[in-house]
Amino acid sequence: MNSSTSPFTSLEYYPPKTADGVTNLQSRIVRMLANTAPRFMDVTWGAGGSTSDTTLSLVRYIKSVGGVPNMHLTCTNMDPKLVRDALAECRKEGITNIVALRGDAPEGESEWHAAEGGFACALDLVKFIRSEYGSEFGISVAGYPEGHPNAIVSLQDGEAVSASERLRVSEATDENGNKRRYVCKDEAYAGEIKYLKEKVDAGADFVITQMFFDTNVFVQFVKDCRDAGIECPIVPGVMCINNYGGFFRMTGFCKTRVPANLKEDMEKLKDDSEGLKRFGVEFGVGFCERLVNAGCPCLHFYTLNLEKVVYGILDGMGWQPGLVSRTADGLDSDAATMKAAGSKWARKGDEVSTQYGKGVVENIREGGAGEIRITNWTLANGGIVKAYLGKGHFEKV
Repeated sequence: MNSSTSPFTSLEYYPPKTADGVTNLQSRIVRMLANTAPRFMDVTWGAGGSTSDTTLSLVRYIKSVGGVPNMHLTCTNMDPKLVRDALAECRKEGITNIVALRGDAPEGESEWHAAEGGFACALDLVKFIRSEYGSEFGISVAGYPEGHPNAIVSLQDGEAVSASERLRVSEATDENGNKRRYVCKDEAYAGEIKYLKEKVDAGADFVITQMFFDTNVFVQFVKDCRDAGIECPIVPGVMCINNYGGFFRMTGFCKTRVPANLKEDMEKLKDDSEGLKRFGVEFGVGFCERLVNAGCPCLHFYTLNLEKVVYGILDGMGWQPGLVSRTADGLDSDAATMKAAGSKWARKGDEVSTQYGKGVVENIREGGAGEIRITNWTLANGGIVKAYLGKGHFEKV
């Protein structure tokens, strides 16, 4: 990557929940490899190691069809043996690129736990890989142009922010329906940059960023990294806009800033799924062109396991002229099978098993207690049954 003279693309996928989804994704990987010639293809690793088998299977598949896999690997809230086994398997299979990550905590909890003899953070994982394997693996790490979600705090009504903080301020509606402002304050942001430098100094080769939707945020982040002595390539993570609900769920979960004009445009199209995809292409073309003009070495597409918007952006930028017209209609017709397997722990919307039967998580409270709508009980007049269960008393299906 350091020797590249022109920008290039990379693609990211997540393990689907079902066998049909995995089969469909494999077909999509082959198509996108042929159509976009990505430098590498990422596959995510579910928090807690929930998707370890599927992730490993998919990176092996990418390698078998001629792609370069870049496997995500989280390291906390799980048995460290799983990390060691995964690295040994990658070495055996000739998979030589790893994205070293801490991983999410279970929903409702704010702490990450290191198992005995395990890892406390991504920095530990980078150090471990380098100490055990030397330069056998290429290592990438995550960067957060707006600050890590756990470093982003809610602002009080009327609370002032600095000029640099203003670039990172996001707005969202809290669980009580109140509009709130959020920001990673300057001191915490400086700590994020310092920690990123520690990961790079420990042996990371390049940085892939969290999603963002204002190119000025990325440009400032790169400048701040360079000023801190981080000289490795910094690759922008480009989130493809495919649908209204998914977009706002993700940006809400990650506390990502959505510029007012982007939010306004999406509100106009919230009930027009095809129009929203067309807008996703239009927005993506301009967004990516600004990134390339700012000197980005690579565009890393968070594909959401779909291809239509990615093709539209690359065609619209002139990187793959005629790509949309050369590809078949109905490319994303299997979108329903692309539901993510997700983390080891249940989150809002997940199906779970309980002592009362199967249910759906409606909310996870602080501490991990769950509000579960029991789905196999039927009451008169259409009533529903809810159970409020403590952590450990329900399990993700």
